[in-house]
Amino acid sequence: MLGRPTHPLSRHVLRRGLRALLRRLLAVAPTRLPLLAPTRLLAVAPTRVLLVALTGALIALAGAQDEPGWRMQEGPLATRWAADVSPEAPLPEYPRPQLVRDDWRNLNGLWSYAVRRDDDPPAAFDGEILVPFAIESALSGVMRRVETHETLWYRRAFAVPDAWIGRRILLHFGAVDWDATVWVDGTEVGRHQGGYDPFTFDITDALVAGPTHELLVRVTDPTDAGTQPRGKQVSEPHAIWYTSVTGIWQTVWLEPVPEAHVASLRIEPDLAGERLRLTVGSDADPAITTVRASVLAEGRPVATAEARPDETLALAIPGPRAWSPDDPFLYDLILELWQDGAVVDRVTSYAGLRDVAIGTDAAGVQRILLNGEPLFQYGLLDQGFWPDGLYTAPTDEALRYDLEVTKKLGFNLVRKHVKVEPARWYHWADRLGLLVWQDMPNGGPHVAYGEGEATGKVPWAENFERELLRVVDALHGHPSIVTWVPFNEGWGQHHTARLAALLEARDPTRLVNAASGWNDVGVGSLLDIHWYTGPGAPDPDPLRASALGEFGGLGLAVPGHTWQARDNWGYQSFPDADALTDAYLELVERLWPLIAEPGLAAAVYTQTTDVEIEVNGLLTYDRAILKMDAERLRAAHERLLREPPVVVALVPTAERAAHPWRWTTDAPAGDWTELTYDDTDWNVAPAGFGAGYVTGSIVRSPWATPHLWLRTSFELDVDPADVEHLRLRVHHDEDVDIYLNGVHVVTLPYATHAYVDVDRDEALRAALRPGTNVLAARATHAWGGQYIDVGLLARIGTQEVKP
Repeated sequence: MLGRPTHPLSRHVLRRGLRALLRRLLAVAPTRLPLLAPTRLLAVAPTRVLLVALTGALIALAGAQDEPGWRMQEGPLATRWAADVSPEAPLPEYPRPQLVRDDWRNLNGLWSYAVRRDDDPPAAFDGEILVPFAIESALSGVMRRVETHETLWYRRAFAVPDAWIGRRILLHFGAVDWDATVWVDGTEVGRHQGGYDPFTFDITDALVAGPTHELLVRVTDPTDAGTQPRGKQVSEPHAIWYTSVTGIWQTVWLEPVPEAHVASLRIEPDLAGERLRLTVGSDADPAITTVRASVLAEGRPVATAEARPDETLALAIPGPRAWSPDDPFLYDLILELWQDGAVVDRVTSYAGLRDVAIGTDAAGVQRILLNGEPLFQYGLLDQGFWPDGLYTAPTDEALRYDLEVTKKLGFNLVRKHVKVEPARWYHWADRLGLLVWQDMPNGGPHVAYGEGEATGKVPWAENFERELLRVVDALHGHPSIVTWVPFNEGWGQHHTARLAALLEARDPTRLVNAASGWNDVGVGSLLDIHWYTGPGAPDPDPLRASALGEFGGLGLAVPGHTWQARDNWGYQSFPDADALTDAYLELVERLWPLIAEPGLAAAVYTQTTDVEIEVNGLLTYDRAILKMDAERLRAAHERLLREPPVVVALVPTAERAAHPWRWTTDAPAGDWTELTYDDTDWNVAPAGFGAGYVTGSIVRSPWATPHLWLRTSFELDVDPADVEHLRLRVHHDEDVDIYLNGVHVVTLPYATHAYVDVDRDEALRAALRPGTNVLAARATHAWGGQYIDVGLLARIGTQEVKP
């Protein structure tokens, strides 16, 4: 039996030897050893620790062959990429594409985990978890929920290569949801709150001499019991609310850097000025340090400049090649820190030169301009969930796949919805050429539709703003991101004007969509409405472009490819792929003329994939089936984006003009709808006609009787064969019958709550004639508010808008 050493030096030697032994044991079986937590380790007598460690090691090693290794849990659904996930090297790709060093080490793989109800480090761990998959996911190998009162612990051993000795060692986390504290070799190295932004700790001074080291991480996450940003995670998933994600869900990695090193990079494109602005952040002494930046185009040097750390370099690029969805050209960057005539640090990056702004087109309508030209932005609402990995795609190929499908189907936009992706997702968007609207994951309570925003002291404001700015700073360099979206449908909405101004000041190179849907407060770059199933457009704003931030949501459950066998959900359901495709293309056809009248600048269809019980994706949740006809979609999107229509208001509504109508409240004799009918003794007044409160009405002339007869004439100075997509634009309360040149076109019963387009192209085309035409209507009212306004729109040819 070993005696207890009494001499301080002997105790020190034994303790060092014990540490070395424990590290070797960790290296052999790091996830199976029942080690004491590092904060308690040295409080125990060395002899006892040695015996406990040796006993635990022998037990663990003896039983190692009998214990099953990691395996994916059996969830409701999985993607084909799940089979490619290796516990030895999950997601092995370099995680930070815009600040690349050659030397690094991936810590993804099997870690030990434990879930406890108290805050004390566990004396033993529960099993193995595959990092970086959240514990709730099937790919983690655990697939269990962490309650709001529970703590999730992680542990793993790691080694620092001998070649790294003498350099600072940085420990990087792509994202951990939500509150993470980290220890290395028993020393706390830092704490971070926020589930969507990357963070880094310098662990150099915490490392204890020896071949292996211990990394311990504690995580708590209140999910929907807290007010922190959380996106669509809930403890009890239902409807449009999904499974929660707790703990590490992006890559964890080590990186050696010199004492003087590049810590950050800010990229600001200036296309009009034909230059690229770069700011290289570093703690290096500016008196003895120089930053040298070089820009290359396809390997050819085009610009070089020097400055001090944290100063902005302006690199002139004459005749720059602009980044766009049609030509996603990227310049390569080389950044070096120089001291005493030598390079002390070198990183590589890339940049795209593009400009996004709001400006008017030839007709004076506010548009989104990309590189100085109007470009209609049309894309998909992308939730970023996976049936097997939840927040984390199984592989980099899977991460890229959704973007590739989006691009191949002819969309040019992705709205990343209340989630932030790993940096590699934006890297692929940059390279594939997809525009991105980036939502901030919301938290806090909802503010009801039409109720504005939370004001005064808002309990969740500090967390929200801190993480919002961190996300903006982390993603700033990606040219694909063109719009920041801080709030969605009133969720946690507060201090909107202040936060919009803060974002505009923080990042003047992008647009700000201050509130997507519901509660507009008149600020930001876009006026954004949601309309299911739609489509629709807001009334034009004199300073902001109009956007349809969400519409569609057409559903189809594909047997064998759903999260659950029954009771799936979509905004409108269809029996098969053909019916779904037809319905979608009808929405696109109705969307097209809104580009010209009233001037829609962007639209987002819901959504890329099914998510859990939602079945309104273009793809099934497992990404196995594209539900619609790809060729028909691609052709429709090509026309939508390449051939914006010239829409003519043959008869404008009150939305656009005070158009005169002849009217009477006395039942007219004869065929009053005919072109030749004599209406000279009727009254004349501008539309719309109404009384009382009707949502969305524009009353220019009073109407308070049960019946109203209306007639107006218009001239058609082109061949009717050249007129396409005739449609009525109507707002009525209550019933209305509409006629063109004596031909009954449609009866519309009941009431609308806004102006709507009524597609009656065939009937209207049959009645239309060159020269003078007459549009007539009979409106009927029984009770409550009353209103009638009728317009006639047509598409006459197309105009080229440069993509």
